[in-house]
Amino acid sequence: MIRTLQAIIRELIGLFVDDGSLVFAVLGWVALCALALRHVALPPYGQAAVLVLGLAVILAENVVRSARRGRAGF
Repeated sequence: MIRTLQAIIRELIGLFVDDGSLVFAVLGWVALCALALRHVALPPYGQAAVLVLGLAVILAENVVRSARRGRAGF
């Protein structure tokens, strides 16, 4: 019973946190933007663009890394 419950909890967590490095990169980028963009003279849409472009780069890098990891397993 306990092992089944632990397995279910692990699977639920895995749905949201598949790759720890992606989570830390996203949280780090959001924190960096929150701290740094206050001091930059950009309009709000410019700040949003910096945030979104950074997140897109982080996601693309993670997809490429995951694809390489998956290809090496075959």
